[in-house]
Amino acid sequence: MNQPASRPAEAADTDEARRRIRAAYDPELLRSAGTQLVELLADHLARVERSQDRVLNWAEPSANVAEAARWLAGGGRGDAAGDAVSDLAGRFAELVQAMLSRGHNLHDPRYAGHQVPASIPLAGLFDAVGSVTNQVMAIYEMGPWASAVEEAMVETLGREIGWRPGEFAGVVTHGGSLANLTALLTARNVTLGSSWEEGVAAAGPADAPPVLVAHSEAHYCIARSAGILGLGTNQVVRAELDARRRIDPERLDETLTGLRDRGHLVVAVVACACATPVGAFDPLDDIADICRRHGVWMHVDAAHGGAACLSARYRRLVRGLERADSLIWDAHKMLFVPALCAFVFYRDAKHRFEAFRQDAPYLFDPSAPGLADYDSGLKTVECTKRAAAFGLWGAWSLFGRQLFADMVDVTFDLGRRFYEMLVEAPDFEPLHEPECNIVVFRHVPPALRDAPLERLGRFQLDLRRDLIESGAFYIVPTKVQGTGALRVTIINPLTTEEHLAGLMEELRGRGRKLM
Repeated sequence: MNQPASRPAEAADTDEARRRIRAAYDPELLRSAGTQLVELLADHLARVERSQDRVLNWAEPSANVAEAARWLAGGGRGDAAGDAVSDLAGRFAELVQAMLSRGHNLHDPRYAGHQVPASIPLAGLFDAVGSVTNQVMAIYEMGPWASAVEEAMVETLGREIGWRPGEFAGVVTHGGSLANLTALLTARNVTLGSSWEEGVAAAGPADAPPVLVAHSEAHYCIARSAGILGLGTNQVVRAELDARRRIDPERLDETLTGLRDRGHLVVAVVACACATPVGAFDPLDDIADICRRHGVWMHVDAAHGGAACLSARYRRLVRGLERADSLIWDAHKMLFVPALCAFVFYRDAKHRFEAFRQDAPYLFDPSAPGLADYDSGLKTVECTKRAAAFGLWGAWSLFGRQLFADMVDVTFDLGRRFYEMLVEAPDFEPLHEPECNIVVFRHVPPALRDAPLERLGRFQLDLRRDLIESGAFYIVPTKVQGTGALRVTIINPLTTEEHLAGLMEELRGRGRKLM
C-alpha cells in the first residue's frame, strides 16, 4: 500500500517538535540560565536585605494579571529549536526579573506581616534540586531519597519534642491546614471506630452527634476540617479562654463533663501552641491531664509555636507538647524554610496508618510489605507529593540545629522588646502581653484618644492600607473584640529594634496625613 502523500509533512513536523523538545531539555541551557538565576537572586536579596526596594510591590490585581498575560502572549515568539542558548537564557533572565520586580520582599527587615518567614535562601536551592529533577513521593521506590530525608527529619524533630525513637511516627504534608485535617481524621477514625467505612452517622444518636472541642480562637482550618470530616462546623464546641486568651483548664474540664453527660462523643480537644490572633500558648500539661482523665484524644496545633521546643529559653511555652496524641508543626513558619513543609506527628506510632484504610495495589507492593512505613501515600491525603523536606534537611545539615534555636530566640525576644516600646510610647496601645513574636496593638494619636472605638478601629485599617501600599513596611490587620487593630509577626530574623522604631515613626507620619 502506498504511503499517504501527507506523510513527509508529518515527519517534518515530528522532527521540528523533537528539536523544540530537545532545546527545552538542553543541560547547557540550564547551566546558563541557572548561573543567571543565582546572580539575579543574590543581587535581589542584597538590595532587599538593605531595604533598598519596596517591601510590597503593590499593584492592583487587574494590572498584575494583565502584565502576566502579556508575558504569556510573547511565549515562543522565537524559534525555540533554533534560538541560541544565550538567547533563551536571556529571555529566562527577563522573566525572572519580572517576577522579582513585582513580588513581595519578605527578606526586607521591614517585613513583619503574616506567619510566612524570610526563608533561609539556601533552603530554596535544596528545594530546587527536587523541583528540577522532579523527585516525588507516594511510594518509596518513586522517591527513595526524598522518602529517606522526610523520615530522617520526622525522627529528628520528634526527638526534639521529647519522644523516643521507634515509639512515635509522622509525615510531611503541604501546609498546616492539610496537616490538621490529616491528624483530626486520624482522631475521628480512632475515636469513632468504623466511621471511615460506615460514616459518622453510625457513630452515635442523632440528638447527640460527635463533637470537636477547640480553642475558641483556633485557626479557621479547624472548623473547616470538622466540615470536611462530616462532623459539621456546628459541632465545633469552643473551649472557653482565660484572661490571656488561652484555654482555661477548669472550664475545659466542665465542658467535657457536660458533653459526656449529654451523650456526646468527643472526637478530640484541639489546643494551640500558639493561637493565631495574639500568639497565645495553651497550658498543655493541664490540658493533657484533663484529656487523660476523660479519655479524649488531645491534638495540638503547634504550626507556629512548635519550634519553641528547640529553644532553651522558650521551651517552657510548649511544656506538655510531648503528651499530645497528635500535633502539627509547620517548618515553613518558625523553622524558616520555603513553603510548604508541615509535619504531622503521632505520639503512638500505631496510629500512623489510621487516617486512611485503603488498598491501592497498583501503587503499594505487597511483595515488599516492609516498605509501607516509607510510603507516604498511605499516610497523607496526597498521592503524588513534592519532596517538601529537602529545604529543611539541607539547611539543618548545613548549618546545624543551633541556627534554628537562634532564630526562635531572636524573633521571640524582639516581640517582647517591641511590646515594651509600645508601652513606653504615649500614642501606642499594646492589646496584650506577647508570649512570642506576635504582637497586636493600635496607634492612638492624641486627636483620637477619646474617639469611639469604631472610629479608632477604622483608622487602624485605613492606616495599615496606606502603609503597605507605600511599600515602606508590611504589617497585617486584625480585630480585637470586633474593633480594628494592627498586628505584626516578627518572622524575619534580620529585623532589629531600629526597624521597629522606624515602623512606629512611619505610622505616626502616615497617621498625621490621614487625620
